Amino acid sequence: MTEKTVALTTDNKGVPASAGEKSLATRDDTLYIAPPVDIFETEDALTVVADLPGVPRGAVDIRVEDSILTIKGRAQYTPSGQALREEFGLQGYFRQFQLSDTVDQDRITAECRNGVLTITLPKAEKSKPRQIEVKVG
Repeated sequence: MTEKTVALTTDNKGVPASAGEKSLATRDDTLYIAPPVDIFETEDALTVVADLPGVPRGAVDIRVEDSILTIKGRAQYTPSGQALREEFGLQGYFRQFQLSDTVDQDRITAECRNGVLTITLPKAEKSKPRQIEVKVG
């Protein structure tokens, strides 16, 4: 599994952002940041753990299309009063990964708890290690 790079842009016309720009933009003009992820591998699956603080379970969008895993989410916060000062804005999150043919794309599952997204990518049966019996005779 490899990360799919998304070009940095400042608008939907594909104009390159300055070197100091930290947000990622996709096809629309919304700016996104790439969430930090950890990827673990076992004999049976790959596990992607992404940190999406402020993103409720219903605001996470996970898709697989043309062997590309896309993670997208928007942080949500409803203040309980009138803002006197606001120093940070809520950002959307966006990250893509190219999946290899070793992943069984029909069995991918995901769970989001307390802003931590866990995606399990089971390995296809053909890619798991197995013992080959040698017949004598």
